[in-house]
Amino acid sequence: MADARPARLAALGSPIAHSLSPALQSAAYRVLGLDWQYDAIEVTSAGLDGFLRGLDDDWRGLSLTMPLKRTVMPMLARIDPVAELTGVANTVLLHGVDGAFAGTDEVDGNVGAGRPGMSGFNTDVYGIEQSLRSAGVVTAASARVLGGGATTASLLVALQRLGVHRVLVSVRNPSRAAELPGLGSRLGLDVTVRALDDTVKDPAFADPDVVASTMPGDAEVALDFPPHVRERAVLFDVAYSPWPTRVAAHWYEAGGRVVPGIDMLIHQALLQVRIFVSGNPERVLPDEPRVLAAMSASVNRDLGSDWHGPDAA
Repeated sequence: MADARPARLAALGSPIAHSLSPALQSAAYRVLGLDWQYDAIEVTSAGLDGFLRGLDDDWRGLSLTMPLKRTVMPMLARIDPVAELTGVANTVLLHGVDGAFAGTDEVDGNVGAGRPGMSGFNTDVYGIEQSLRSAGVVTAASARVLGGGATTASLLVALQRLGVHRVLVSVRNPSRAAELPGLGSRLGLDVTVRALDDTVKDPAFADPDVVASTMPGDAEVALDFPPHVRERAVLFDVAYSPWPTRVAAHWYEAGGRVVPGIDMLIHQALLQVRIFVSGNPERVLPDEPRVLAAMSASVNRDLGSDWHGPDAA
């Protein structure tokens, strides 16, 4: 486990001012009795390399959001299997210049050509899968995904773990999601990419078990889901602010089940805390249910009483 000396961590991205990660992570470290400082720092893709070069031994880890999840990949010395599969890392474990860090030998994954002492992980897959399972989605056969950004790759892996075998990805520009069918093949998924405004006639996609949106919360989306789909299919919406999103409001109108992106944010952050504390995403934290409850409570304070986070069980 980690030593108790003060350490620095941060969420990086652009824009980043809206990030809830400082509240989530700080709540976890208070429960764990760790005097660690976690901030949100504006960093663009062009500025990431310079930022990383400027870090000293006080830094322990980084959480990455858009647009950095793909940018960081060639900068990593070690890459965990999930990050390698998706081509996306949202978590960086820093070992210090001399490589001396508790848990260094426990970091699993392939050796890359990046900067020594930097290991990358993808915790988004766990966050998505756990959010859906917590909402009662234990198995599904087909899914429709709106949007094709970096989160979509993680979403495909999570859906495959839930048993999905057919996925339609609807995007504004299909050429920008050209790599997704290849990822689907590696996962054993039949992935079809079409324009967002294409009419869906294939019965497997017209009546999916899961609908997932990776679109921004205020995005204008053509809502062509009939009431019976919204009543039966679970909607997983990556966005959480503003809430409800246009898609989520469309689902609520039909009385359908909605899994908000904040659930994913909390569950993936819990895995990040495991990595930052022990170097191992599979090592359960001391008193982890209390840690998860504190993280959920911190989000309730920020978002208000209309939203309730995942149970601590």
